[in-house]
This record gives sequence, structure tokens and C-alpha cells, in this order.
Amino acid sequence: MSRHDKKKRVVVAMSGGVDSSVTAALLKDQGYDVIGISMQVWDYAKFTAGDREKFGACCSLDDIHDARRVAEQIGIPFYVVNFEEEFQRLVIDDFVAEYYHGRTPNPCVRCNQRIKFKLLLEKGRELAAAYLATGHYARIAQDTYGRFRLLKGVDDGKDQSYFLFTLSQDQLSATLFPLGGMTKQEVRRLAAGYGLRVAEKGESQDICFVPDNNYVRFLEETGGQVPLSGNIVDSRGNLLGRHNGIYRYTVGQRKGLGVAHTHPLYVLGVDIARNEVIVGKRAELLSDGLVAAEVNWIAPLPGSTIEATCKIRYRHKPVACQIRPLPEDRAEVLFLKSEKAITPGQAVVFYNGDEVLGGGWIEKKVSN
Repeated sequence: MSRHDKKKRVVVAMSGGVDSSVTAALLKDQGYDVIGISMQVWDYAKFTAGDREKFGACCSLDDIHDARRVAEQIGIPFYVVNFEEEFQRLVIDDFVAEYYHGRTPNPCVRCNQRIKFKLLLEKGRELAAAYLATGHYARIAQDTYGRFRLLKGVDDGKDQSYFLFTLSQDQLSATLFPLGGMTKQEVRRLAAGYGLRVAEKGESQDICFVPDNNYVRFLEETGGQVPLSGNIVDSRGNLLGRHNGIYRYTVGQRKGLGVAHTHPLYVLGVDIARNEVIVGKRAELLSDGLVAAEVNWIAPLPGSTIEATCKIRYRHKPVACQIRPLPEDRAEVLFLKSEKAITPGQAVVFYNGDEVLGGGWIEKKVSN
């Protein structure tokens, strides 16, 4: 039977936004047996914000209500699954621990990897669903050997393939991305055509569990640790000032250093053992490459060094590089031209044109 046999059951991850709502409506319109599911992953009552403050975070109770009303409107069953405990353990605890270890994490990738395309996919299979569908702007194709390929979404401004590099062949075989061949404008027009109440709903923020974008406050409240002061030093070890916690600083940061100097200074990195923030000139941010860990190859594992492009952060323009696989699911990435602000903890994703070859987590930079 065809992978796109429309008689098969599909679970749609419904966040209450326009993308997942159109995904559900579109698949229902195409004849799939659609079930809508929203994930309750975070209790916003835990957050100590002002009583009148309203946030644009995804996965809130308001979003779940929106998803339920859309499901009722298009006539599909709808369920809510509570993944709060799992989300806390697999995403939030990881987020906090990474920052306290001097790394800058990407919780959206971890959520996709550990929650959406694992736990939710498993939940869908319990409901006898053949597929999990999401509103991601990405595409899936098969090559002549039956292997699944992950491709960028056609809308460059919305492409989300960067967040999906952890997907396995099994997960790709059971996943549908109906919006991958559309632009955001086309999706909103579809939403209006279906008469969906969320057609003009705004975009959600990147980190759903930090509603006010104040991640420092979130870390201190959630991590249960008081600020730990230490030294700010230059790359030669000269003392320049003091800091109130290394988690307050990210590689490439210029503002808010609290250090007076004759020329602009940037965060080059942190030294966990010494509890130091290391700063320097802009030129010192440049690196010839990086080493990545936990590398997942969607394309066949290369037997030797390959030419490709890579993104070292989501909004980073892909740059030419050479990738050399290393033992223990690691890889060395060498840039053809030096890049700045290589940030441990962020994801590096490998591309061949529109195809995602794989990716991993930045472990360290390769000095120039």
C-alpha cells in the first residue's frame, strides 16, 4: 500500500496555531482518518509573572482550547495528552543543566526528538494511526532505494528542517508534513478558506516555557540555584571584571558584559572549572571549524570526508564545509571560510542543497 494511502489513520499534533490547524483540515479534506491531539507540556501557573500579563507561548491552555474548537469545527476526534512530567525531565531539566554547564541549548530540537516524534508518535500508534502529521515547514521524499529523505520547506523564511535532524528512518516513514510545499501566505489563505478561527492568529515564540523571554529568571527560579559570581577574563587570563553567573552569557554576546575597555569585547566562551567568562576582540570569535557529538545521519553515513553546507544556528545562512565522520557518533566540521561565534550546545545541521544529511550538537570549536 502507498505511504500516502488516504484511508489510513493519521494523528495530527495540534498546537492551536494556524499551521497545525490547516494540517488537520487539509488531511481531513483529502480523505485521511484524522485524529487531533494536543500535548499539555507545561503548567503556566508555575510561572511567577504578573496577573494581567498575557503571553504568546505555544502549548498554553488557551492554545489547547483553540485546537479543540478547530477539531470540533472540522469534525475530527480530539484528545489531550499530558506530557508535563516527561517534558520537565527530558526538555526543561536538560535546558537548565546545559546552561549551568556553560552551554547554550536548543530545546525545540530536544522537544521534537524526545517528545513529539517519540512519545507522541508512540501514542499515535496506540490509537492504530499509521502516521503522525505536524505543521512543520519541511518535506519528506523517498529515493529509488526506498530510503526516506528530509528536505527543506519551500518557504525559505519558514523552513524548519534545522529542528528535525534527529529523525530516524522509522520516524520519517511514519511522518507527514503537508505544509512543506507551501508558503506561510498560502497556509493562511487555506485557513481563511476553511473558515478556521485561527486563520489570523499570531506566531508563537521560540521557547514555550519561558513566556517572557527572560531565560535568566527562569533558570534561577527553575534551577533552584543562586547566582554564582566569578571572574571575567580575557583570552590571556587577565582579570577584567566580575560576573554573577556564567549562564547569563552566550558566545558572541557583546552587550551587558559590565566591563569597560578601550575596544568592544565579546564573549568567547566560559570555563566551567574556573567559573570564568572569557571575553575578547571580535576577531577572536572566528573559528576554522567545530566538533559535533551525538551526530545523526539521515542520509547514508559517509565513509570519508564529504563536501556539504551547514548551519550552526537556526537563522544562520548555510556555509560551505567539509565533514569528516569520527568514532562514537561524532564529526569534525571544517569551514571553507572562518565562521564566528561557534556555540557549544547549539545544533549544527548538514545539507546537500535542500536535503538534510544529518546533524549533531556542537561540542567545541576548532581554533583558527
